[in-house]
Amino acid sequence: MNIKVVRGNPTPEELAAALAVVRVRAAAAATAPDGTQAAPDAWSDPARVAARALPQPGPTAWGRTYWPA
Repeated sequence: MNIKVVRGNPTPEELAAALAVVRVRAAAAATAPDGTQAAPDAWSDPARVAARALPQPGPTAWGRTYWPA
């Protein structure tokens, strides 16, 4: 594995911290069953934000722009 710093001038401590993160992520990916990754967290699910369908554009769309509280 080759890692190259393309911008900036990291200190030895910053470079060591970045490499530690990369190594931990690589080890976690290697131990995942069948090479699959874990399911994403619920907070990142788009369905949580848009629980119902948004109004579709059309001639009467202006009347559906009100979002009840």
